[in-house]
Amino acid sequence: QVQLVESGGGSVQAGGSLRLSCAASGRIFSQYTMGWFRQAPGKEREVVARIRGNSGMPYYADSVEGRFTISRDNAKNTVYLQMNSLKPEDTAVYYCVAGNKFCGPYDYWGQGTQVTVSS
Repeated sequence: QVQLVESGGGSVQAGGSLRLSCAASGRIFSQYTMGWFRQAPGKEREVVARIRGNSGMPYYADSVEGRFTISRDNAKNTVYLQMNSLKPEDTAVYYCVAGNKFCGPYDYWGQGTQVTVSS
């Protein structure tokens, strides 16, 4: 059974930074796409960023391009999301995902970690 465990969420003031981590246990192949979604209260869940397994090619949502960086360590089955210049509108529950299709659907989801950005 595959499990994804997120960490690194918390509260920060606007302009600050946070780094999310997602550790995968079980059978996760290095060629799997891994990524991050988020869901704010009253809003639909949206993709934030994803990264291919073999090439490491990233994709970013327009709303986070230039502020967030996704990276992965295949030896540790871990994906990271460095979030800089945070804005109040980045407040959401962030979910880690993994799967064998770059654009989804994704086979595995984490339980989520809360990120709160105050103005």
